[in-house]
Amino acid sequence: MKSRVKVTLVLTFIAIAAVFLVFRFVLYKPHPDYEKLPPAWSMDAGSFYREYKTNTDHANKLYIGKVIGLTGKLTRVETPDTLTIAVFAFEQDLFGGKGIRCTMLRKFSPDAEKLKPGGIIRIKGYCSGYNGTDVVMEQCSIIY
Repeated sequence: MKSRVKVTLVLTFIAIAAVFLVFRFVLYKPHPDYEKLPPAWSMDAGSFYREYKTNTDHANKLYIGKVIGLTGKLTRVETPDTLTIAVFAFEQDLFGGKGIRCTMLRKFSPDAEKLKPGGIIRIKGYCSGYNGTDVVMEQCSIIY
């Protein structure tokens, strides 16, 4: 009888430890500081967009999940709600410009006035992929 109690206690302890580890390292793992991460790739925004436009599968293998540094002429800045989105547009269609949409980190929302349309800007951010219209970049920051 005592051995069953010991086995039950050990199994209960292992289950509690497993639940703790799952919560600690899987569900609540810290997010990387994208502003401090160095870019895995740095390139011209136009070249980056053309690469996605011509061979999406190859570009996805290279860039998705990586921090990419882009330099290019900013077309416009959108500020829906509390977000700031920098847009590099390279093609026009019925619904607007196609290109690269960079959602800026909230820290850079007050710096939206530094994002002047028509000016050359350097931005880095996390590449999420191509949605058929735009290359989507998230967690973007201005490179000074």
